[in-house]
Amino acid sequence: MSPMSRPATRDPRPAQLRCRRGFTLLELLISITLLVIIIVMIGGAMRLGSRSVAAGEKRVESLERLRTSLSLMNAQIQSGLPLKVDEQGASRYYFQGDNKSLQLSTNYSIWGGQRDYVIVNYRVERADSGKETLYASEQIVGIEASRETKLLEAFDDIGFEYFEKGGPGEEQGTWVEAWTDDTLIPSKIRLHLLSGMKERWMIIPIRATGLSPGGSG
Repeated sequence: MSPMSRPATRDPRPAQLRCRRGFTLLELLISITLLVIIIVMIGGAMRLGSRSVAAGEKRVESLERLRTSLSLMNAQIQSGLPLKVDEQGASRYYFQGDNKSLQLSTNYSIWGGQRDYVIVNYRVERADSGKETLYASEQIVGIEASRETKLLEAFDDIGFEYFEKGGPGEEQGTWVEAWTDDTLIPSKIRLHLLSGMKERWMIIPIRATGLSPGGSG
């Protein structure tokens, strides 16, 4: 054996480790792509979940506002009083109503609960979007200042109807869209709400004296 020649040293590592000393560029690109896809999927799921929670909270808030508004209207209308006002030498009830507006006297205030006589006005306005909003304003009898608030909004239709008792011998009355009798007050008011395909009706009795005959309807 030549003194210059040495036996080749053998690498003790397994053949697989000797062949793979690191990741190839292709493997790195695949790993990064998979990581990006996973991050995007997680981010999308989180955004979707956040939107679902926000939509749910908005729906709950809307339903709570609707429930509160209807409860206030129910209390005000049921507490209606047959107060009269003198106009041009004639006496008539404060009560006036058509399909898009309603005025009545009551002792229940939106802001103060049970209190002195209050004149409340409900009016419906249609926005440029085509949706309707119901506003309520109050004025204490004898005081000019008034307050206004928004009760219902974003409905396709909001309307009032009034129960009119039939003539003598008639058992059934009818619902009319405008109350024209200044000497009587209807015994019931019907509120109509339409939102998409969902339609709601609420019938509210007026528990006051001096009402139209046959108040039980």
